[in-house]
Amino acid sequence: MAISRADRRRERTPRVVGLFGEDRAPIALDLLELTELAWHDCYGETTPPDGVIEDILLLSDGSIERLIQSARLAVTDWRDLRVAADDLRSRI
Repeated sequence: MAISRADRRRERTPRVVGLFGEDRAPIALDLLELTELAWHDCYGETTPPDGVIEDILLLSDGSIERLIQSARLAVTDWRDLRVAADDLRSRI
């Protein structure tokens, strides 16, 4: 069964609010939606895998600027994103 973009946004909201706060969460969710559109253009898939979204959020560390950088890296080379996220996980 296909999940709509609106449903994915709702599912991601608690995690994003926890990272960015109520005020900045809509901006972060908008960026994740743009990431989905770019992902579709690059990879032909509706949305990045959950692991890629988790890596983007982890590397953002609650910063919109880092979220932008992580989202861009995810679309241009998700493997580099995974390496950076795994490196961070090994240190925390």
